[in-house]
Amino acid sequence: MTGTSPDEGPTEGTRTPRMQISDVQAVIESARARGGMDALEKFIRRRLPEAEDEEIREAAEVAVEIIESIPVFLARARQEADERNLRSVVGPLLNHAEQYFLQPMDLIPEMTQGLAGLLDDCYLFIRVLQHLDKGPEPFLDWDLEYPEQFLRSLIGKEISRQLDAIVLDAMNQVSHHLAELWSKMSHPA
Repeated sequence: MTGTSPDEGPTEGTRTPRMQISDVQAVIESARARGGMDALEKFIRRRLPEAEDEEIREAAEVAVEIIESIPVFLARARQEADERNLRSVVGPLLNHAEQYFLQPMDLIPEMTQGLAGLLDDCYLFIRVLQHLDKGPEPFLDWDLEYPEQFLRSLIGKEISRQLDAIVLDAMNQVSHHLAELWSKMSHPA
């Protein structure tokens, strides 16, 4: 049987959070090796054709800061979920965002776009965190509005809409799964 033991963490057949974080870090390093800052600046120049060279460089630096923050955000979100006994709700949402991050061919593929290919992955992850903050008590209570808007400006409205739909679908799946679980628990077998 696979699953999660409350005391020991993930059991056989599941990936540990540390492995997933290291996988995310490996994806970032792999994307960096595919053109580095030059490829990212070219992507940004296509998205923001009116921007000056210095603005492009600054935007690329901000994008890299956001990209490199994702493993930290992931670790902190997992820690908060554990501390608040919310792993059953938060874990599947984080897993969904991680799986998107680990797919080499997605809406903006890092396999061909390098670091620019991680902008959509970061946007999706940040949107998951923003939705978690909409509960009765903020989850992490981080102000992610600027990175979300910045990434939206780089990936465009259509990709943003598609990613927002993916996040909402993931939230609906988790909600449906929990409703089924609660229903089973309230009715004796």
